[in-house]
Amino acid sequence: MLMYFGTICIFRSIINSQIKFYRTLSNQSKIIKIVEVAPRDGLQNEKKILSSADKIKFIDKLSDTGLKYIEATSFVSAEWIPQLADGFEVMRGINRHEGIIYSALVPNMTGFKKALDCQVDEIAVFGAVSETFCKKNINCSIEDSFKRFTPVIEAAKKANLRVRGYVSCIIGCPYEGPIHPRKSASIISRMLTMGCYEVSLGDTIGSGSPDSWRTLINMCYQEFGIPLSKMAVHCHDISGGAAAIDNIEAALEMGITTIDSSTGGIGGCPYADGIARGNVPTEDVIHKLNQLHLNTGVDVDKVLDAGNFICKILNIQNISRYASLKH
Repeated sequence: MLMYFGTICIFRSIINSQIKFYRTLSNQSKIIKIVEVAPRDGLQNEKKILSSADKIKFIDKLSDTGLKYIEATSFVSAEWIPQLADGFEVMRGINRHEGIIYSALVPNMTGFKKALDCQVDEIAVFGAVSETFCKKNINCSIEDSFKRFTPVIEAAKKANLRVRGYVSCIIGCPYEGPIHPRKSASIISRMLTMGCYEVSLGDTIGSGSPDSWRTLINMCYQEFGIPLSKMAVHCHDISGGAAAIDNIEAALEMGITTIDSSTGGIGGCPYADGIARGNVPTEDVIHKLNQLHLNTGVDVDKVLDAGNFICKILNIQNISRYASLKH
């Protein structure tokens, strides 16, 4: 019996290794998509409010790095997010490059109309798996959040605009604790069914581990039938970048090819203060992907230059490990 059990364990280990190898090999033939979120998700969570000119210069620097997807701003009420009150001016002022998608996050139809007026390439909507977090973050229940962005998605379809979805607290919540992967998968599936072409899975408080990420992705893929190509990972850092990078590597092994990151590691979650340090730095993500010989088409040193630029203006440290390596 013990010999049989041991044989089974060895067999599973071999199979898992083969799966990891072939998924990695498959990823090497693809370009890993980096979604740069610093101009929106990063700046909205920094205390200092920057001028429109500085934001425009930052985005223009990012546009010169090889990044193909930049979340430039949001059209949320200035009362809630004063840091991005100038979204219209920023979108109008940036030097748009052919082949780069410049997106904006919108919470409702008012925000959608503003986004449409400044000709964004895509929009994003957001929700959460945790009821408590949803109420504190966007002042409504999960069900009401879906009611809010349903007309936005419908309007976007009519305007031929693609919609990306964000889901917060997919592994843990600062108020409710651990989140069951089935609950997260059901919300992700619902957003895709409503019309999002891709959903970003947000580990808001950085509580995920490689194993919990594998469990969640497997739940989404195997039990809910969600294609790997329709999921992105959005990791927050709790230990100087190592934990987030490890989680991203686990997601890559599972077949995920889209990663959210923030140049300089700026931003994070204001409702997880003291728990999650911030967004995973784009510099560290690109550096890791380069080490894995995975293609991004992004120049990590140009990203570092943009990161140092924005961190200097914000009067904060660039927390990326790659920045430390280059000193």
